Amino acid sequence: MSLQMDAAELMEFLDDIFPQVRGDFEVDDLSANEISMRLCVQEKHLRPGGTVSGPSMFALADCAAYAMVLARIGREALAVTTNCSIDFMRKPSAGADLIGTCKLLKLGRSLAVCDILIHSVDQDAPVARANMTYSIPPKC
Repeated sequence: MSLQMDAAELMEFLDDIFPQVRGDFEVDDLSANEISMRLCVQEKHLRPGGTVSGPSMFALADCAAYAMVLARIGREALAVTTNCSIDFMRKPSAGADLIGTCKLLKLGRSLAVCDILIHSVDQDAPVARANMTYSIPPKC
């Protein structure tokens, strides 16, 4: 199946429907079954102890999965997360962006399943791994 939206269209759509996180995320790479999305780490993403917060890493995983699903199905703002499991494996760097690489494992009529691996740009080992399931609204 081909892409319904390219990286620029995805970012424009995300900026329109989620203006509260405008500037937080960028698409680095996009193909039919994989997207690499960047969290542009800022002071607001940090927690005490000099690391990126868990909620910020969750947001990256969720945004990457959402963008991957939208890239395939098109502009469908009402696709929603129905399940998430995230493993925080090591401390990310406070001064480095995070990259979430999302692989689309299954895209059905009503559900999509994605796996996301998150790295700090200055570390080889992953800092977190997430599995996300999205519900896709029926076509009316």
